[in-house]
Amino acid sequence: MAAESTAFTPLTLPVLPLDDEVVLPGMVVPLDLSDSEVRAAVEAAQAAARAEPGKPRVLLVPRVEGTYAKTGVLSTVEQVGRLADGDPGALIRGRGRVRIGAGTTGPGAALWVEGTMIDESVPDPLPGHVAELVKEYKALATSWLKKRGAWQVVDRVQAIDDVSALADNSGYSPFLTTEQKVELLETADPVARLKLATQQLRDHLTEQDIAETIAKDVQEGVDKQQREFLLRRQLEAVRKELRELNGENGDAEESDDYRVRVEAADLPEKVREAALKEVDKLERASDQSPEGSWIRAWLDTILDMPWNERTEDAYDIQGAKAILDAEHAGLEDVKARITEYLAVRKRRTDRGLGVIGGRRGGAVLALVGPPGVGKTSLGESVAHAMGRKFVRVALGGVRDEAEIRGHRRTYVGALPGRIVRAVKEAGSMNPVVLLDEIDKVGSDFRGDPAAALLEVLDPAQNHTFRDHYLEVELDLSDVVFLATANVLEAIPEALADRMEIVRLDGYTEDEKIVIARDHLLPRQLERAGLREDEVTIDEGALRKLAGEYTREAGVRTLERSIARLLRKVAAEHELGERTLPFTVTDGDLRALIGRPHHVPESAQDPAERRTAVPGVATGLAVTGAGGDVLFVEASLADPETGAAGLTLTGQLGDVMKESAQIALSFLRSHGAELELPVGDLRDRGVHIHFPAGAVPKDGPSAGITMTAALASLLSGRLVRTDVAMTGEVSLTGRVLPIGGVKQKLLAAHRAGVTTVIIPKRNEPDLDDVPAEVLDKLDVHAVTDVRQVLELALAPATNGAAPEVPVAA
Repeated sequence: MAAESTAFTPLTLPVLPLDDEVVLPGMVVPLDLSDSEVRAAVEAAQAAARAEPGKPRVLLVPRVEGTYAKTGVLSTVEQVGRLADGDPGALIRGRGRVRIGAGTTGPGAALWVEGTMIDESVPDPLPGHVAELVKEYKALATSWLKKRGAWQVVDRVQAIDDVSALADNSGYSPFLTTEQKVELLETADPVARLKLATQQLRDHLTEQDIAETIAKDVQEGVDKQQREFLLRRQLEAVRKELRELNGENGDAEESDDYRVRVEAADLPEKVREAALKEVDKLERASDQSPEGSWIRAWLDTILDMPWNERTEDAYDIQGAKAILDAEHAGLEDVKARITEYLAVRKRRTDRGLGVIGGRRGGAVLALVGPPGVGKTSLGESVAHAMGRKFVRVALGGVRDEAEIRGHRRTYVGALPGRIVRAVKEAGSMNPVVLLDEIDKVGSDFRGDPAAALLEVLDPAQNHTFRDHYLEVELDLSDVVFLATANVLEAIPEALADRMEIVRLDGYTEDEKIVIARDHLLPRQLERAGLREDEVTIDEGALRKLAGEYTREAGVRTLERSIARLLRKVAAEHELGERTLPFTVTDGDLRALIGRPHHVPESAQDPAERRTAVPGVATGLAVTGAGGDVLFVEASLADPETGAAGLTLTGQLGDVMKESAQIALSFLRSHGAELELPVGDLRDRGVHIHFPAGAVPKDGPSAGITMTAALASLLSGRLVRTDVAMTGEVSLTGRVLPIGGVKQKLLAAHRAGVTTVIIPKRNEPDLDDVPAEVLDKLDVHAVTDVRQVLELALAPATNGAAPEVPVAA
């Protein structure tokens, strides 16, 4: 390999700059003389050539972004004339590399520089590795030229044997950048330059192969899709011809065409746009793609939704009220609310106010009451009275938020939420939806369904409800939501605030008789396979069933008792032990279904009553099953065996424990005033017990009951058997208001109590109590615990010493 030589004679040449272009030795290029720098260089070369023999010579120097290369190309001006477009031009041929030196002066306006020719000779014969390099370059160049169809150039490349000329031949390659060509120009060693040109050509061929592979794969995919599309069209045409040939209806094909179904469906505008977008995706998706099945399931759900279907409300207010009265006895509050709702809807419709601010006139009611009072069945009656479809959604035990709002479509097996499914099942946008057991909704790591219900049950928001599965707005403002619950406190406060609370506190005994006669008995006769003329139950038997065999706020146990009674009669008839028809009287009950379970205290022997000893008082409480009677027992410990202090038993909550402390403190501080031996309260231990210890109890309403029990214990005066009481007591003896008055009075009535003591500030609650119950109760409204003791304690017995129960 020859080294660079400086033995050449220095040259003085005009510079012809080439902007973003490179000419290598051996290349012949035309240049436009309309450029001032090109014309000045050519004219200077021509002027210099007149004094010397030979063709005019110029130095071609690449200029990249205003910077000249360090190496130029000695070139000769072969010819000056006109280019193909008619502009003046010159034909320039590159001869050899020149290392540029210092600038100098010369004729004309061109820039003159001094330069030295670079030795580019290669030993002859070529070394083995150089020969292999020449062979490799020619093979690569031939392959590239054949791909471009330049067969005439292949022979010329194969004929080049000079290493330097072969390397410089790559200057014609259009894929080389200006920087790559400058690198070739400035590489003086021919062998190194040939290696560089070979590497550049190899890289380009590799990129070209990759691009061709990608293009081939894309083309094959497109061809496959086009072929599959064509075959499917042909298959559809064949199936259509077969159906027509066999006389079958061609609607099956149209039902599979989702675009036709969407365009034919009566959908809201925004829903239609969303559905058509999904149809576009479905048409682009392949049959093997899981996205296709997701889209089909979503489109089926959208098309099955009754977007514009609504039932006409029955605006016969009198008829609706008659239906409610016929199907449910009592429950006047909720009947009045539904009647008011229908009356307002009728007036709004008559005046063209059906839709105000995008919202319709739906309703959200919460029916709160103990089990068995008819909350669930009331929903069907409301739908019947309004002429609407009825759907029940059971929420008991639901813990997943997606059950309300639906799953995202990306999940396997995704479904819309229960609200959307209810509307879909109803087939109309204005059904009556019963959200059963809303207080039994739970929450865990999957979210809080009660929080998802906030939007559903908010009349200000539910006209734009969005289900996670549908992802389009659903108008729920025309739906009547009826939520049922046993305990109002178990419903989250934010959710309860969005609903109108209607309390169903239980039935009176007279209402139970009517329900049993008109509803329960006919239903159970049918289930027992009996006719109405075969078995009848007189009113006395029904009253005894309701009063002594059951003690509940609702009528479920009463219905079970009737069913048991009818089964017994049917079985005895089949055994030949009884003939039909048969009328059941109250005297037959014991022989048929056994002894009563709930005998009122007033009906028991005086010596067997709980209040037959001092220290026992009757209170009233509210449980999840309605109102109930609660007994309070108090005793004093033996001064020799028991330590002073207060002991509470019966699984009591913190509030009830505090009420016991308050009652004890009041009697200790005011006992002398009440003529009670308060010394016993200081020196002896006090024990207060609430029977039914397995049932948790809490609340302040037993305050006056505990005070009365302790006062009875200390005074030896019995608490009257016919008296029950409820109220919170303060340290000063004031009787404070409590809740659940209606349920408590109904419980007192069921238990046979005739006198009830309530706080004075609870008198307005008596308006909610049925009149027939108030007529049978002597209700006393008090403000001070002293009034309670005067009413509740029986008179002292002729100055006899009190018999105080002593705890063992």
